[in-house]
Amino acid sequence: MLTGMEVAKVLRDNGYKVTPQRLAVYDSLAHTKEHPNAEMLFAQLQPKFPSMSFATVYKSIEILNKLHLIKVLNTGEESFRYDADVSDHQHIQCLCCGRVDDLRMDTKAFVHEAEAKSGYTIESQEAYFYGICPECRKKAAN
Repeated sequence: MLTGMEVAKVLRDNGYKVTPQRLAVYDSLAHTKEHPNAEMLFAQLQPKFPSMSFATVYKSIEILNKLHLIKVLNTGEESFRYDADVSDHQHIQCLCCGRVDDLRMDTKAFVHEAEAKSGYTIESQEAYFYGICPECRKKAAN
């Protein structure tokens, strides 16, 4: 993850204003593993920035994504989730509680097979897995 100064430099270098709200959105994403959606981010930031609108959060997300500072996750829900970890990794979502976790797997064989079957040269990939998390399985067993 980047520091606030590094994020500010990327914003400035790309012609965007550096605002406390934009830095706060990035900081919130950089310090969580929950992969929040925009509504969750807004609720988290509201106490510190009571005059901030939901539109400000959403616009900040758009800018951070455009600058490749965050990833947008489409896990098939009604809203997107966000991740400040832009390294290559996969995600797994619980079908019961909706929790989304990082999953780090070696995908070289999978990518090689996709290239062989399609004739494409794979430049990047996104993979989502769905299942029941350990906590939900425990609850269901009781």
